[in-house]
Amino acid sequence: MVIGKMRESIHNINALRDNRKKLRNSLTPAEAMLWTLLKNSQLQNRKFRRQHSVGPYVLDFYCPAENLCIELDGEGHFNDAGFEYDTARTEYLNSLNIRVLRFENKDVFENSEGVLEEIQRNFILNQTTPDPSLTKEGS
Repeated sequence: MVIGKMRESIHNINALRDNRKKLRNSLTPAEAMLWTLLKNSQLQNRKFRRQHSVGPYVLDFYCPAENLCIELDGEGHFNDAGFEYDTARTEYLNSLNIRVLRFENKDVFENSEGVLEEIQRNFILNQTTPDPSLTKEGS
């Protein structure tokens, strides 16, 4: 399958394996806290991966089923260089139909429920799809 092959060629490429592992082993406090809330499919049964790479970028968190990237931004993102890098990264990910949500680190500590609610609002695959047995054929 061509789509599956393309997906494999840009996801978790071997050249970034050591960097991904290093990042997983040294999560920021905000990343560690959010990971405790996302791991083991705790959020509406969605599987998230931490420090997953797509192309040249390592994403903080990625939900493959939703094509959703979660990025946590600390001080390094709040300057011109950080803004330009984040903009280019988001444009690249959007070109692959990956949506990007950004939160400041402090939001994870001060409003983790709000962060989780915003992530859930961005799920496309709803758990509340209509039961086919309740709909009439031909109506």
